[in-house]
Amino acid sequence: MLLQGAGAVTLLSMPIAAIISKPQKPELETILPELLSWLEGHGYQSVLDPESAAYLDRTNEAVDRPEMPALSPEIVISLGGDGTLLSAARAFAYTETPILGVNLGSLGFLTEVPLTDLYETLDAWRAGTGVIDVRSLMYTELVRDGLPFRRWDALNDVVISKGAIARMGAFTIELDGQFVAEFRADGVIVATPTGSTAYTLAANGPILMPSVDAMVLTAICPHLLTIRPIVVPGSSEITVTVDVVPHETYLTVDGQEAVELQLGDSVHCRRSELRVKLLRLHRNGLFNVLRSKLSWGER
Repeated sequence: MLLQGAGAVTLLSMPIAAIISKPQKPELETILPELLSWLEGHGYQSVLDPESAAYLDRTNEAVDRPEMPALSPEIVISLGGDGTLLSAARAFAYTETPILGVNLGSLGFLTEVPLTDLYETLDAWRAGTGVIDVRSLMYTELVRDGLPFRRWDALNDVVISKGAIARMGAFTIELDGQFVAEFRADGVIVATPTGSTAYTLAANGPILMPSVDAMVLTAICPHLLTIRPIVVPGSSEITVTVDVVPHETYLTVDGQEAVELQLGDSVHCRRSELRVKLLRLHRNGLFNVLRSKLSWGER
């Protein structure tokens, strides 16, 4: 297998581990050399994304994240927070590669593995005793002037929200082609069960178990007190049409990819055929996260 970096071509003869890192985390200057040494000692060739390579002054060896799946790594190690893992998940959504999300931040609902458990989790994966948590993605299509304009697969959510001007938008909601509601609000969130602990949770949406086959529709600061979050079957298609669009209203995917919306645009969301595999050390990590991060059960 050939690895083509910036100005270098290297023959990879060992199994590959892809490493994706969050920028501006000084501690990675120490973590990454130790990780690469561990991987090499266990027979793995490391492939670095540009952020990881920058910490090691090896930018000529960097491989862009969308190009990493073509190298068929056996594992992806994401070092950072949920945003870093979301980026890795979209890059590897078309593969069966397990992703180990290591939490270097303070919150992290997806990156359940703390840095202290990194090597124990890797050992468990190599021994076949690690837990693989399969998460469904959500297929989203932006339709403009009656034609498909952009497509995405999101692990967390898609958000329609206004820009800097404090004006509400008007939205029409349909479920499987049937009219549901029309309302004014600051925006709309359509989330997967995985994304139910993200933005929609802050907008008073429900928490869903990741294994539930469903989607959640949540209005952001609606003008009607009667509008409440709606949980729909995963087999359904939610359509959000923009009826009134303030200046700089955007559709954002997983908080990372965005496109400015126009009047009459419609956003169609349904369960994707793609899934991602998250590597864990233990089962039932969600409840551990809820207790530790949201103080569930405390008085």
